[in-house]
Amino acid sequence: MKTNDKIARENLLRDSEEIAGTKIEGYDFNNGVDYSKIVESFGSMGFQASHLSKAIEIVNKMISEEAFIFLGYTSNMVSSGLRDIFRYLVENKKVNAIVTTTGAIEEDIIKCLGDFILGDFRASGKDLREKGINRIGNIFVPNSRYVKFESFFQKILEEIYEEQKTLGKIVTPSEIIWKLGEKINDEKSICYWAWKNKIPIHCPAITDGAIGDNIYFFKYEHEDFIIDVAEDVKRFNDLTFGLKKSGVLILGSGIVKHHILNANMLRNGADYSVYINTAQEFDGSDAGALPEEAISWGKILPDAEAIKVYGDATILFPILVAESFAKNFPKN
Repeated sequence: MKTNDKIARENLLRDSEEIAGTKIEGYDFNNGVDYSKIVESFGSMGFQASHLSKAIEIVNKMISEEAFIFLGYTSNMVSSGLRDIFRYLVENKKVNAIVTTTGAIEEDIIKCLGDFILGDFRASGKDLREKGINRIGNIFVPNSRYVKFESFFQKILEEIYEEQKTLGKIVTPSEIIWKLGEKINDEKSICYWAWKNKIPIHCPAITDGAIGDNIYFFKYEHEDFIIDVAEDVKRFNDLTFGLKKSGVLILGSGIVKHHILNANMLRNGADYSVYINTAQEFDGSDAGALPEEAISWGKILPDAEAIKVYGDATILFPILVAESFAKNFPKN
């Protein structure tokens, strides 16, 4: 009869099989500080560092195989300094189509009219409200920026409306976005470079945010004003047909993530997919869904290279761009 200590020992010290694979190890700072080598070491670090390493590898394959790259990001990304990285990608034609939310459009334009300022996550909402300061996380935006935006945008809406009346042309959301880029005429703007390089920016929720507020007020004065959302969804979905390779790079989640993936479902799935977000899958929402769920719908191909990286895009995306679009494939 085995004694308790023998049973415990057998359970704790049981035999195992040897496994092949990447040895887990980190960067050795005895070799000095080499940022490229540090990032390279993420591949053997484990956890989300290794997921980021895989994401970089997949993006480099998208680029080297000349995949049509769909970039998606939510409005808070443009509130942050990531706006300048998105502008770089569009300015240098590194991506082919963008899907984003309304805040990302208006804030790109608003930043041309006035600066956003670093604040504090714990700032008093009551105090800020009294001062007319809006808060986006730890970023402060004086409300005067939105007043300037209204003056700028209402003139554009008037111009668009005149075309509708005289030419019978019904504008689409993506055309409004290009018009904003054209009129702002500022090289710091994502929308400006999208218009100049004819890279479509699609916003399936154009009536949200300050743009939606402006459309709401404009509609009171012009009851017959129309925006053709149906034409835009047709144009966007049609982008997926006939592609040699399709790659999706999505920061954040929600409507941005689903709009890109749903369009790729029409071609039976994307060839490459990289998600960066913090959403969880336990509630069944598409926001937190893993690539495996998208494969089940035909949004990503079964043999596609796909990864989800959990984390803050303001930290992860600059590293990814530095090790892909900017490093191996420099400015045009």
